Amino acid sequence: MTLDALNYAIAWPEIVLMAMACVVLVVDVFVEEKNRNFSYLLAQLTLLAVFALVATTGEETVIAYNDMFVHDSMAQTLKMFILAITFVVFVYSRDYLKERAIFKGEFYVLALFAVLGMMLMVSAANILMLYLGLELMSLCLYALVAFQRDNGNASEAAMKYFVLGAIASGMLLYGMSILYGLSGSLNIAEIATAIANSNDNRIGMSFALVFILVALAFKLGAVPFHMWVPDVYQGSPTAVTVFLGTAPKLAGFAMIMRLLVEGMGGLVNDWQMMLAILAVLSMATGNIIAIAQTNIKRMLAYSTVSHVGFILLGILSGTAEGYSAAMFYTITYALMSLGGFGMVIMMARAGFEADQLDDYKGLNQRSPWFAFLMMILMLSMAGVPPTVGFWAKLAVLQAVINIDMVWLALVAVFFSIIGVYYYLRMIKLMYFDEAEDQHPIQCGRDMQITLSGNGLLILALGLYPAGLMALCLATFG
Repeated sequence: MTLDALNYAIAWPEIVLMAMACVVLVVDVFVEEKNRNFSYLLAQLTLLAVFALVATTGEETVIAYNDMFVHDSMAQTLKMFILAITFVVFVYSRDYLKERAIFKGEFYVLALFAVLGMMLMVSAANILMLYLGLELMSLCLYALVAFQRDNGNASEAAMKYFVLGAIASGMLLYGMSILYGLSGSLNIAEIATAIANSNDNRIGMSFALVFILVALAFKLGAVPFHMWVPDVYQGSPTAVTVFLGTAPKLAGFAMIMRLLVEGMGGLVNDWQMMLAILAVLSMATGNIIAIAQTNIKRMLAYSTVSHVGFILLGILSGTAEGYSAAMFYTITYALMSLGGFGMVIMMARAGFEADQLDDYKGLNQRSPWFAFLMMILMLSMAGVPPTVGFWAKLAVLQAVINIDMVWLALVAVFFSIIGVYYYLRMIKLMYFDEAEDQHPIQCGRDMQITLSGNGLLILALGLYPAGLMALCLATFG
């Protein structure tokens, strides 16, 4: 093993992030409670520095650390969005944490280590590296869900998440062990070669595929492995929910691309129909059950399940066009979810979580601007033009139609129409109902500016989607 083979330069963003997360942990010990903002600022500077390193690394494909770590255009793009989204999450969460007396440095340390795990997942060229990244991210998320220790709902949600997550991780590890046993390698590219050159182990590979697919479906929250999503989203502090519902979805997409597409692409005919079933079940269950919800966090959780179904549609197409459409959908969904949960945080105050739909009645009377932003976010999630959600759905549907699965596209359109109802209900509450809560909306100027930028970005990407689409298309060449 030589220094050239290790190629430290490619992993500088991860090295800096890990070092700075440790620095934040140590510095926070010596920071007084009244100066806790220092930990927040240090975490934000860390994200900015790592973002700059990722952006200047280059787009060419480079494999390092003895074929365990890969840097390519997909890794670069997803890392940049993960870092940018986490930066915005920190802005949204600061006042929320202060009001509930949980403004602690541990929140930022755990989040930074979770981001490190996501970045390792995105750049994994080896199934062992992929698993280590996943576990690093998951363990941090388990702790974050239970961050509000005196809240029984948060503790219950964390326990559910931990138990079900452990089962899914076990299934993934079992599937990976079968892959290793049959291919003789942990390297994703060598596994793909072994699958392509051998028909003798087809049954064994399919057996491994089932275990891996179950674990992937759990991590993304696809039906019927979605049981944890609504409970964890509702039970977590909203500052954690907004993180949980955004950046990890990008890492989950990368995990599917590395394992299924790059590693098990030779079994595309096997996993294509499995993904089709998961996609249909997710769109149906998510959109139908969301109608009955009165808690906005649970409603957005079931909305997440339905959106995961659309992401799977793009991946199951098995084409570069479909992969780019799925990536475009994942990024735009993360931005929409970021804005949606950001609105929940903005509406909340000490002793009031603003997590019921009725809390948004008459929002237009209290703040026309933020009602307008929330309307943009809801219309985008529903896929109504001219928002970016419309183009995301259209791109995925085109990819499915191009592989002659028109029936699947029609099913997706049907359930999307059903889903429009609960998004329009939210708009109706804001604009046509009388306000029950007359308290003034109070949030920091940084929160107002960032949330406004988030909402306007959704509208701008809807009016000019070509730039982000071109980026996703270029990623898959």
